[in-house]
Amino acid sequence: MKIALIQQKYQDSIVQTLSNTKKMIKESVQNGAELVILQELHTTHYFAQSEDSANFDLADNFEYNKKFFSSIAKDNNIVLVTSLFEKRSSGIYHNTAVVFECDGSEVGQYRKMHIPDDPHFYEKYYFTPGDNEFLPIKTSVGSLGVMICWDQWFPEAARLMSLAGADILIYPTAIGWFDSDSKSEQSRQLSSWISVQRGHAVANSIPLVAVNRVGFEPYSSKYSNGIRFWGNSFVCDDTGEILAQGSKDSEQILYCNIDLKQKDKTRVQWPFFRDRRVDYYNNLNKISIDYISKK
Repeated sequence: MKIALIQQKYQDSIVQTLSNTKKMIKESVQNGAELVILQELHTTHYFAQSEDSANFDLADNFEYNKKFFSSIAKDNNIVLVTSLFEKRSSGIYHNTAVVFECDGSEVGQYRKMHIPDDPHFYEKYYFTPGDNEFLPIKTSVGSLGVMICWDQWFPEAARLMSLAGADILIYPTAIGWFDSDSKSEQSRQLSSWISVQRGHAVANSIPLVAVNRVGFEPYSSKYSNGIRFWGNSFVCDDTGEILAQGSKDSEQILYCNIDLKQKDKTRVQWPFFRDRRVDYYNNLNKISIDYISKK
């Protein structure tokens, strides 16, 4: 299966950004993509750089955006993974991935489960944690283990999604540096981000996709003048080998051919699922293990 990761910048407006996204999707289809994956919150600027109640109005476009991308999926005969700001009900908002089938039908949603709260990533102000569990979304191209950004740091989420039958793990994401970060700090952060996800692929013998924003989005404060999203979208196979990787500073469509059945062979050779000691993992459902050794 040929997949396309659309790594893009936020343009000067939502209208321009949607137009650019539509154009890049069409180009990816012309180049043979069957599954197209968009980055986190791709319709707007990354508004969580500040806590501003006016930004909640952006979620009013949720239904319009679903219709817009449903039409694109149908017109281009592709499975499409989107990431949208959802108003679920009064006072409850989610960071939500919506997946569309090639006929335009909505086949599933995933609401971001792990919500960060760091300087200029003030997502807890906006997003209620999801309540959908870690379950793959079944499509004509396979069962998609869709999660979102901060979820990618948690091995438990990747494991549960894999155990539930996902054929591939997919992470739309928005992560970047501050210009005040040293070059060594930037390198360390990027390396950690890639390494932890490759580890999920290896530990679960499953291919993995991460599609990240790119470009500088300004915000003036005493801490930072904005976020420089570091791109580097990538695909790795079920052994963690990187098959494709994007630029750190340019918009692009990243293509990769994925064999979703290869994981079955790999799991025979590396039987991690077989050798799990589930009878000793009970404490994984605790916040902390307060253990005092007995003498």
